[in-house]
Amino acid sequence: MSAVGQPEKQRIDRGQALRLARHPEHCETADEVVAFSRRIRRDRPGQLIAADLFSGAGGMSLGLEQAGMKVVFGADFDQDALRTHAHHFAGMSVGWDLGDPDRVDEVGNILRAINIDVLAGGPPCQPFSKAGRSRMRYLVQHGMREPHDKRRDLWQSYLEIVRLAQPRAVIMENVPDMALDREMFILRSIVRRLEDWGYSVQERVVDTYRYGVPQFRQRLILVALKGGLEFVWPAESNKKVTLGNAIRDLPPVGPKEGWLFDETRQVWRLYNGPRTAFQREMRAGVPESHANRVYDHVTRRVRDDDEAAFEHLDTKTKYSELPDELKRYRDDIFDDKYKRLDADDLSRTITAHIAKDGYWYIHPEQNRTLTIREAARIQTFPDHFRFAGPPTAAFKQIGNAVPPRLARAIGTAVSQVLTQRTAPLALRTDTTRSALVEWGRCADGVSPWLRSRSRWLVVLGDSLLGDQSPIVSKAIWPLVENWTTPERFVQDQDRVAEVTSWLGKTDAGSALTELAGAVAAEGGSLDDDHLENLVARGLLRRAAAELAMIADPEGEEPVIANTAALRVAGRFFQGTERWLKNRNSDGRIAVGRLIGFDEESRQAQVALIELGARVCTPKAPRCPECPLAQWCEYGSRFGR
Repeated sequence: MSAVGQPEKQRIDRGQALRLARHPEHCETADEVVAFSRRIRRDRPGQLIAADLFSGAGGMSLGLEQAGMKVVFGADFDQDALRTHAHHFAGMSVGWDLGDPDRVDEVGNILRAINIDVLAGGPPCQPFSKAGRSRMRYLVQHGMREPHDKRRDLWQSYLEIVRLAQPRAVIMENVPDMALDREMFILRSIVRRLEDWGYSVQERVVDTYRYGVPQFRQRLILVALKGGLEFVWPAESNKKVTLGNAIRDLPPVGPKEGWLFDETRQVWRLYNGPRTAFQREMRAGVPESHANRVYDHVTRRVRDDDEAAFEHLDTKTKYSELPDELKRYRDDIFDDKYKRLDADDLSRTITAHIAKDGYWYIHPEQNRTLTIREAARIQTFPDHFRFAGPPTAAFKQIGNAVPPRLARAIGTAVSQVLTQRTAPLALRTDTTRSALVEWGRCADGVSPWLRSRSRWLVVLGDSLLGDQSPIVSKAIWPLVENWTTPERFVQDQDRVAEVTSWLGKTDAGSALTELAGAVAAEGGSLDDDHLENLVARGLLRRAAAELAMIADPEGEEPVIANTAALRVAGRFFQGTERWLKNRNSDGRIAVGRLIGFDEESRQAQVALIELGARVCTPKAPRCPECPLAQWCEYGSRFGR
C-alpha cells in the first residue's frame, strides 16, 4: 500500500462502472412512497416534502435536503444518474419518460397524493417555430392547456405536473439562454401559466459563485409560490471560494496513472485532512472510519505529447502559443483547446463536456486534467457523494448537475417563506401591465408614431420627434405621418427639408433620405432581418429598429431592454438602474416581469419605454406622474 489504499492492480483507460446499492428507504411503488411520505409527516410535523424532476444525479435534491427538506421522489431518463439518485435519496427514483402523457399524469397524481410541498426541476427547453409559438400563445392567454401530445416540449410536461400536483412552491432551474431568446417566449409562457394558477413568480439569472460555488457558472432560477406569497432572494456574497481553496487538500495524481481498475471502482487514496472551511464542509459527511480516504480521485491517463504541452502552459497561455510540434489541432479553430485553471480564481464552468474532453480543465499545478472528485468539489458535491456508472458517466452527471450549494441557498429561502405564519403578497405582472397600458392610452402617454403599425413610420417618428416635447410632437406628427412609405419620403424632399429645418435636424433629414433610398431600392421591406442589416450598415440606429419591431412584430413581439426601459425596471425593483448588470439577461427578465405576456404586452412595452424617456428621466424623475409609483422601490426609498 502507498498513496493508493488498495494493492497495485491493472490500470486501464476506460474505467469500470461503480455499482451503488439503493437507499435503505427506497420505494418501488406509488403506494409505498405515499405511505412513506405520510409517515414522515406523522413523525416530523412541519417537515417540507419535495420532489425533483429531471433530477440527474441529485444536485438539486441534495441542496434541498441540506436546506431541511425531505426529497421523496426523483425522475430522470439517464440510467446512471438515476442509480446515483436512488442510492443517496429515499422514496422513488424513476426512469420514466416525461414526454409520455400517461407518465405525466402518473407523476402528477402521485405527487398530489403525497401532497407535495416543493416541486423542483430543470426541464430542457427547446425553441419553438413561429407557427408553434402562435398556437402556444393562444393556449396560454386563453387559459387552455395543450392536449396531451408526445411531441410536446418537456417544459410543458413539467407545468402539467405542477397543475396536477399543486405544490406549495415550484423551483425551476435552467440555462440563462432561456432569457436571451429575443421574445423570451418560453419563460414568459411559464410565468403566465403559473400566475394564472395562483402562483407568484420571480426569476433571476444568478452567478453561482455568489453562493459559494468555486466556478464561474450562471443559472436561471425561477421560484413560484402558491397563494401569491412574496419570495425573498437569498443574500449574495462577493467573496469567492477559489479553485485552490476547494481542491488543494486533495493528494497529487500522476499523469500516467489513468483510471484505477477495480471491479466496483472502490479504490481510494490516502487523505491527510481538510485545511479550509470549504474543505471541511466537503468532508463533513465522510464516515469517521474513512477519514483518511478520498474516493473517485482519478482521471484519464495523459498522453506523452499532451504532458509535454501541459508543461508549457500557465493560466494565461493560449493553445496557439504552444510550440508547433506540440499542437495536435488547428490553432486558428481551437485557440482555447487547452486551458490551465487558475488556483487563485474561480474555475471555468464545469459542463457535461468534461466527460468527453478534459483539456479545458487542466489542473492548476499538475500536468493532468481534473479528477472526478475535483470536478465534484467544484460543483460543491461533498466527498461522501458517489456517482454510479463508469468514470465518463460520473463526469457527465457532475457537469449536468445543479450545484448543491446553490440549491441549498434557494431551498432555504423557499422554506423560510413556507414556514412563516404570515408572509406578504407579491406583485403580479398583470397588475403592472395593466397600469402601463392604461397610462399609455392617455392622450399624452405614448408618442403617436408608436401607436402606428407601420415600421417605417415608427422609424421616422422616433428619429425626428423622439427627443421633442409632447406639444411639438403632437403638432408635427400629422406632417410626418403623410410619408407613409420610403418612396414618398424620397419624393417629397422639399417638404422634408422644411420640416427638419423647423426641428433643427437637417443632418437627420439627410440621413433618413439615404436610409429611405436604400430601403426603397431593396424592395421597401423592413422585416427583422432587413432592420438588423440596416443597423449593421450604420444606416439605422438600433433603438429605432427595436421600436419598429415592437410596433409590428413578426409573430411574438421582442422584449426590448433599451436604456429607458432598463432605467424604469431597475428603479422599480431595486431602487437604482445600476442594479441591472446585464441587459441581455437581468435587464430583459426585469422588463418581462413588468409587461407580462398578454394581448396587451406590446402596448405595455411601448408605454414602459415612453415612461423611461419622458417621466422616469435620469436626473429629475417625475414620480407622482408615474403609473407604477405606488409599487416602485425607487419612489419608496427616496420618498417621492
